[in-house]
Amino acid sequence: MDLFGSIIIVCALFFFLCVVIFQIHRRRFCRYPILKDYPFLGMLPPLLWNLWHIHDFLTEELKKQQRSTGEFTGPWFTKMNYLVTSDPINVHHIMSKCFANYVKGQEFHEIFEAFGDGIFNADSETWKYNRSLFHSIFKQRDFELFQEKIIRNKLERSLIPILDHVQQKGSQVDLQDVFNRFTFDNICSVVLGCDPNCLSIDFPDVTCEKAFDQIEECIFYRHAIPRGVWILQKILQVGQEKKMTKASKEFDEFIYANIESKREELRKGIKNDEMGDLLTTFMKKEKESQVIVHDDKFLRDAAFNLFVAGRDTITSALTWLFYLVATHPLVETKILEEIKENFGSINNIEKKLGVDDLKKLVYLQGAICEAIRLFPPIPFERKQAIKGDILPSGHIVNPNTIILFSLYSMGRVEETWGKDCLEFKPQRWISERGYIVHNPSYKFFSFNAGPRTCLGKDLSFIQIKMIAISILCKYRVLLVEDHVPLLSHSIVLLMKNGFKVRITKREI
Repeated sequence: MDLFGSIIIVCALFFFLCVVIFQIHRRRFCRYPILKDYPFLGMLPPLLWNLWHIHDFLTEELKKQQRSTGEFTGPWFTKMNYLVTSDPINVHHIMSKCFANYVKGQEFHEIFEAFGDGIFNADSETWKYNRSLFHSIFKQRDFELFQEKIIRNKLERSLIPILDHVQQKGSQVDLQDVFNRFTFDNICSVVLGCDPNCLSIDFPDVTCEKAFDQIEECIFYRHAIPRGVWILQKILQVGQEKKMTKASKEFDEFIYANIESKREELRKGIKNDEMGDLLTTFMKKEKESQVIVHDDKFLRDAAFNLFVAGRDTITSALTWLFYLVATHPLVETKILEEIKENFGSINNIEKKLGVDDLKKLVYLQGAICEAIRLFPPIPFERKQAIKGDILPSGHIVNPNTIILFSLYSMGRVEETWGKDCLEFKPQRWISERGYIVHNPSYKFFSFNAGPRTCLGKDLSFIQIKMIAISILCKYRVLLVEDHVPLLSHSIVLLMKNGFKVRITKREI
């Protein structure tokens, strides 16, 4: 045998030996594998193979694990290694009992760079300040009434006329797109005090809205590939990262222009003692304290985080609620009966209901909770451990371990929700005495849990109820024949192919 052939054989044997040694070490290191672990590629192949139904696939795989918890290891030389769980007791431990030991972390901050130092991206004192500020505003009665006024105005001027137009033409419409446009206009009005009129008869392309959508798409992309790849793309300004840079610039220009406009109004001394948009409210608080803590960067980050909280999450909840109601006629009937029982009629009821009246609609709230349980707007949450720990499930957590919570899987755990956990049953949330059943936040995790529990939960229910009542009392929403909703690959759980429906007038 010649020298070259011998070298090839030796190199091949050495390579094979390295693979074997690494796999032995890796399997010893990976104590709770959730999927089959391949040389070099880790558990990525089965994940990619099942990407088309990734949420249901992970749900089934987690059911096979001890206490619905296991490890995912990515390809060699990547940091795509996670401990994945859908166990409520683990959630309670991490989000409440040991809250101080689990943070968002630097890697999260890098991936969600567009969030800046806002409440969703921040840890420690920055997070505490943001939460305290938002809490002082969201819990005011005036802010509830301000939001109600904005929503009612948008319903009367945009949503109802557009649905009337669609109904009269007899055409189909993507209701998810309608909700997307409605919620974007609404959050712009609430946060910035301006309405970009995305929801118009001609369904216009609005630059700031498209930029916001593109940013979220790029953030999901950063989750799906190794960190080094997207960082290199960012440096070279190619692919998704080039789109990210362009979209971020366009959206920031929109936000900063509104910030400058509001500052100019305050400089001119334009006074308004009523509760106004959040941007103006933040600036007034700064002016009253005479301390510059809310610079333009702070206001931009606060606005962006509020857009995420008040736009796509509401769109997701509305989309899946109407899909489930449309496919469960008995639920639709019971919602309408509840409205009639409480208020005598469904005719023009949306103009008569106030914030306090909405609280009487218990069955409707149960339907909303069920939709969010089955299709949580944010399907994954993540945390990073500071120090080592042992979870209640018995799983060992090393320092810097990234933990993924599958909220989608949590809504499908029989031990938590019963053998009928896959069924849409609003009555699940109603007690024998007719009150809403309180499920602990670590079980119903869609509004987060522990100290990070969502401050806007009550405001979200107000908005969803107002929109749902306005549509259901006037129209019947019918699925387009053969339309099958597919789960999107996104940081927000939407329908990949939209929600195609036809609208017909409801007979009073």
